[in-house]
Amino acid sequence: QAQLVESGGGLVQAGGSLRLTCVVSSAIFAIENLGWYRQTPGMHRELVASITGTRSTNYADSVKGRFTIPRDNAKNKLDLQMNTQKPEDTAVYYCNTAPMWYYSWGQGTQVTVSS
Repeated sequence: QAQLVESGGGLVQAGGSLRLTCVVSSAIFAIENLGWYRQTPGMHRELVASITGTRSTNYADSVKGRFTIPRDNAKNKLDLQMNTQKPEDTAVYYCNTAPMWYYSWGQGTQVTVSS
């Protein structure tokens, strides 16, 4: 069972940028399909971006063109680059396998976008 550690969240103004990082303690990181999810109070966790082991990416319509999901297999690191942020991006962000989560969830990282 891998451990997931997310970091990089914070407070940003609308239109600004943040970069999130997830370190995954998995021996098979390089071949895993991974993603970033987000959750707001009272809502289900939604998948916003994913990347396969072959680096094919997919994005939710709500973030397409604004977010990218690079991965660094040498460091077992998955990032989420968030640009042109909107108040509706405010959520706790988590990483996990995608499109179905497999590992126990990490603590997540809070992102707050002020208008």
